[in-house]
Amino acid sequence: MMKLNICTLILGLVTLDLSAQVKKDTLAEKMLLYQLPVGGWGKQLEDKSVVNYNTPIDKSLLRKIKSTGDDHATIDNNATSREINALMKAYSETKNPDYLKAAEKGIRYLLTMQYENGGFPQYYPNKGLYRKQITFNDNAMINALTVLYNTAEGKNDFIAVDQKLKEQSKKAVKKGIECILKTQVLQNGKPTIWADQYNEITLQPDKARAFEPISLATAESVGILRFLMLQPVTPEIEKSVRSAVKWFTENDIEGYSYNVVKQNGKTVRVLAEDKNSVVWARFYDIHDNRPLFGDRDGSVKYNYNEVSEERRNGYSWFGDFAKKLIDKEYPKWLNSNKLSQ
Repeated sequence: MMKLNICTLILGLVTLDLSAQVKKDTLAEKMLLYQLPVGGWGKQLEDKSVVNYNTPIDKSLLRKIKSTGDDHATIDNNATSREINALMKAYSETKNPDYLKAAEKGIRYLLTMQYENGGFPQYYPNKGLYRKQITFNDNAMINALTVLYNTAEGKNDFIAVDQKLKEQSKKAVKKGIECILKTQVLQNGKPTIWADQYNEITLQPDKARAFEPISLATAESVGILRFLMLQPVTPEIEKSVRSAVKWFTENDIEGYSYNVVKQNGKTVRVLAEDKNSVVWARFYDIHDNRPLFGDRDGSVKYNYNEVSEERRNGYSWFGDFAKKLIDKEYPKWLNSNKLSQ
């Protein structure tokens, strides 16, 4: 009997020790503090300062965190998806139930913010300006769908999520894919790629910030394709992927590279001739595929050198966005699904 009591005591001490250890994930602990009542996270606090998990939390910062309301909840700039992913990883390593609880609350937030048509707004519940638009920009919607996909499939640390949430997430992913397929831009009836954002009711491409005009968006379209290529292949998905890849191969800019360099002590972005390189413009005209560039005043330029110096050097206008997709990922997808080249 005494031996049993000693074992019980030792087991209790070990449990206490493990309980103390789970509190040592300082990143996860900070994320618990930053979570908004609605379940999501913001990219900024009430005073417009950027959320930075490297910043030590003192009384002043804690007051700012607590005074930040639900209108700041967003999926922009990786907010909310970043925290859910980190909390699920922390839970898988520590088994701290607080981390799982917070992540599941975040997943419920994503499910709540999704429109019936499958799209995701940039912010929720804030509907000001362009925040209510269906937003692919900066991979916002794809990040949210990837969290829900991992939830539904129990992948990448998400195995412990409540079964009901898994079932709801599976339905949400299905709706999200339907929205993606509906919003692929058609030119003369042929699917091309996707715009950055769409009207949440009409599903027509829309503009956001002044320098982000209605256009085809290459970087985000690559993210969309990668998500579609994770899914079971259907005729609709196969057609969508093949059409988008075809568009990318037909609209690359060969013989140029785009780099950030120092000139006269200033950091500038330079498009230069380079016979060994290929790039794509950030945006293309939605009707005729000409590279286009937006400016602070809302104007649209078709000559990169006509863009104001501030925007020319303050925004990434070109990149090798689709190179890895075309060279490696797409052929691998065709091969693994036994599809013709």
